[in-house]
Amino acid sequence: MTPVEDLIGADLTGADLSDADLQGRNLSGADLSGADLSGADLRNTDLTDANLSGAHLTGTELSGADLTDADLTDTNLRGRNLTDTKLTGADLTDADLVNTNLSDADLSGTDLKHAKLSGADLSGADLTDATLAHANLSGAYLNRANLSDADLSDADLGKANLTDANLSGTNLTDANLGKVDLAEVDLSGADLTGANLGKANLADANLSDADLGKANLTDANLSGTNLTDANLGKVDLAEVDLSGADLTGTNLNGADLAKANLADADLSAANLAKANLTDADLSAADLSGADLAKANLAAADLSAANLSDANLGKANLSGADLSDAELSGADLTDADLTDVTWSNDTRPDGTTSDSGR
Repeated sequence: MTPVEDLIGADLTGADLSDADLQGRNLSGADLSGADLSGADLRNTDLTDANLSGAHLTGTELSGADLTDADLTDTNLRGRNLTDTKLTGADLTDADLVNTNLSDADLSGTDLKHAKLSGADLSGADLTDATLAHANLSGAYLNRANLSDADLSDADLGKANLTDANLSGTNLTDANLGKVDLAEVDLSGADLTGANLGKANLADANLSDADLGKANLTDANLSGTNLTDANLGKVDLAEVDLSGADLTGTNLNGADLAKANLADADLSAANLAKANLTDADLSAADLSGADLAKANLAAADLSAANLSDANLGKANLSGADLSDAELSGADLTDADLTDVTWSNDTRPDGTTSDSGR
């Protein structure tokens, strides 16, 4: 075997190192691709920049090992305890990490494309700038994990635990987050274009500046959610609960909000042009300065809503309830006001109506 002192950068391609005692050795830059390391002792071993792609690691002891920037593509680390293993910047593309313990691990900048991580414990892990595109994270524990600026495009996060996780600036395009509990999670600036958020719980989550274009939000809970300056243009939000949500400056152009619950929501300066708000509950909502041009508000509940300085040009308000609404400075040019309920509301000219239609 190659002398210990010469293991730095050594060529050990396909070598049989099963049950070898390499504890504490320096194997930095070594080529161990395809090597048999089953049962080997690699505790506290320096494997920085080492090539372990396709290596056999069954029963290999890796606690305390330094695998910074190592190549671990297509390796099987299923069910292993890697809590104190250094993996910063490592390449774990196509690696099998099912049920692996990576809690509190430093995985920043790590490449985990197509990795199998279902059921893995990543609680408290640092995954900033990590690449997890197409990874399977179904049922994974990601509570307290830092995933800011990570790439999770096309990743499967079904049934994952993301309690208190940081997903700010994360790329979640076309990711599966259906039925996931994301209450109070930080998703500010995240790209959720085309993501599946059907039946997800996003109550009180931070989605400010997030892009939700073409996202599936069917039956999602968005009550109390911060959606300031988010993009929800043309998104289907029919019957979704957005009560008390902050939608200040949000783009909802052409969105379907039919029968949505927007009671007490802040929609000031929001873009709701051409939006479908048929039968929506907008009671006590703040729509001051909002653009509702050509919006369909037929039979909508706008009681006690603030519509001051809103643009309602050519909007359909037939059958809407505007009792106690504030309309001072609002533009109602060519709006359809057929069968509108007026009661104690303040008209655009500042006058107050009496009860009736």
